[in-house]
Amino acid sequence: MPGLRPSCSNAAVPAEPRYDPSSVRSLFDEMAATYGVVNLISSFGFAARWRHEVVRNLPVQKGSTIIDLMSGMSELCRSVSRHLPPPARLVAVDISPEMVRRARRDWHFSFDIQLADVLAWNIEPASADAVISSFGLKTFDRAQQDQLAKRVALLLRPGGVFSFVEISHPSRWALAPLYMFYVEQVIPWIGRIFLGNPANYRLLGMYTRAFGDCRHFADCLRKAGLEVGEASYFFGCATGVRGRKPLTTA
Repeated sequence: MPGLRPSCSNAAVPAEPRYDPSSVRSLFDEMAATYGVVNLISSFGFAARWRHEVVRNLPVQKGSTIIDLMSGMSELCRSVSRHLPPPARLVAVDISPEMVRRARRDWHFSFDIQLADVLAWNIEPASADAVISSFGLKTFDRAQQDQLAKRVALLLRPGGVFSFVEISHPSRWALAPLYMFYVEQVIPWIGRIFLGNPANYRLLGMYTRAFGDCRHFADCLRKAGLEVGEASYFFGCATGVRGRKPLTTA
């Protein structure tokens, strides 16, 4: 990725987030070695809690098929194993070869991880009882979020459910500047402590600022014909969407 070198702590940061797949792939390939520990420590454990919220009380049955989009190193599988009945199969999909290579695979259910761009992935319609995702939405611009919503609707069987969560820009005026300073300035230096490139983590903060929150994605899901509910966590520092595909279409 031009201007983002893992060995250079003062690498230039792009003027704005890049949403093309090759840039996103390069970013997460470079961050893979440090992303897990930096994410856990810099979020004070909230990232793990918010992942649990993605699947907690999700109405799926034992033996279901679950698809985890933008799966990273399969972190959501830990939440699935703790809060859901054992699925017959979980399919994880991520764009980063390094994230896929480092993903944990020894789960007590059938697990398959695939290297693919979810917007170009060759999907089987109506193949999923549940579609889940954590912390991948911010790397999609608004047009890409619309495409993603359509693919979620295509993946789900009638009655199937979905749940997403993403780090967000808080709406409270007093909290927002402090939180975004932490995301854009402090987290990059936490990344540097763990030998990551702070420029990469600073870019994640820029993605977060540009993303805002899950409201636009919620609207895209509704346009795709899905029933949608919205959630906010810790005063809007993370937001989520959850819902289902109707059993019948109008």
